[in-house]
Amino acid sequence: MPRLDLDGLTARPAQVWGGIRLVPLVRDEPMAGLRLRREVYGGAGEVLVDPGTRYVSYIPHGFVADWSGEGPEDGGQGGGQGAAYGTQLGTGRPETVRVHRHHRMVKRLPKGAGNSGGGGPVTRARFLPLHLALEGYLALHFGGPSIAWDEWSRQAVRHGLSPRAEDAYLGLTVRGLGDALRVFEIHPGQCGVLIHTADALAAAFVVPHPDDYRALHPSLLQDLFGELVHQYAFYGGRVPEFEARIRDGRHLETLADLRAAARAQERAWADTYTPLLARELLSASYSFERVYRMGDFTLRRFLPSFHRGDAAGRYGRREAEQHIGEVISDHKGRTAYLKTFRLSDGQIRRGHLLSRLAAHDWHLDRTAEALGTGREELVRRIHAAGFGALLRDAAEGARSARTAHTAAKQMKPE
Repeated sequence: MPRLDLDGLTARPAQVWGGIRLVPLVRDEPMAGLRLRREVYGGAGEVLVDPGTRYVSYIPHGFVADWSGEGPEDGGQGGGQGAAYGTQLGTGRPETVRVHRHHRMVKRLPKGAGNSGGGGPVTRARFLPLHLALEGYLALHFGGPSIAWDEWSRQAVRHGLSPRAEDAYLGLTVRGLGDALRVFEIHPGQCGVLIHTADALAAAFVVPHPDDYRALHPSLLQDLFGELVHQYAFYGGRVPEFEARIRDGRHLETLADLRAAARAQERAWADTYTPLLARELLSASYSFERVYRMGDFTLRRFLPSFHRGDAAGRYGRREAEQHIGEVISDHKGRTAYLKTFRLSDGQIRRGHLLSRLAAHDWHLDRTAEALGTGREELVRRIHAAGFGALLRDAAEGARSARTAHTAAKQMKPE
């Protein structure tokens, strides 16, 4: 599945609040066999990715996927045995900062914790939304040079890109997002939303069932958003609202005629604006990594191609839109769950540079030739991307690395 799709989801007319545009996504029928719930952590988190690597970030919550096929109304795992919305996991005084240590990004819940009783199959798993995708981005060529070329330092060969860090912003800090999510009503059958800031796609969020969306709708304020999204929301002006005009005439004589005309406007919105507003997300090619099997469903995370290409934006030239994220699809390839994170221009450039270096075995001259530039310019790009400390001081005059406060980082212990 090289591309994403929103088959089975229909866009409703956009809801506008200042520079925020929300596009509700509804399903005619919920996707059977999968439900999602939220576990609240409310603090810093540390995940042991493997015995030598840790992922550290602010992790406000995790999602619990239940593929038992039993809904809350049936008293199954999706109901009372799951973590209630708002439950705080951990102990200590309210003002105490809790650090939650997780063994994996995705972890099946043990039998007896809501999983099919005594000896049945496991039908629930906890995963960390967005952090699953961010860890995949941070792990991009994390090992560093595979060949000990003279240009690379001893640290680069021994430890690779450790630590590797990226910035992100909490949804609460995205200007106007909290008000937009609070003001607008949730549509009947709504199972997702496209979030735009200054009419640039910030994130896509999809779940299998309308009840799941109602429960998880507020969690968007605690999701992570990229630097570009934060800037667009802060500096961007008000975006135009959706307006539908129904002309009076002989064909509008009854309420049924008016209802049919309104439905035609809704279809026109879905057919015209949805492909436009999510065009780059849905048309791009991705590399998918299977993370976990959930019965008939599969959880994957994905990375973009990291191609370079300037695009004309509302606020000047920018990199082409690219997203990372995770998706749960059924055996037919239909999207049950989707959550995306839009990369900033700097993150796209770093991903592109690392991909080109790895493709040419981290050989500077060959990489520079493939990029159509010179060795000195490539070295300048490596420094600008924050990887200059990996170069040998004697060979390239590496600059000292500056320490920055980050929202997420991945490191190898000494």
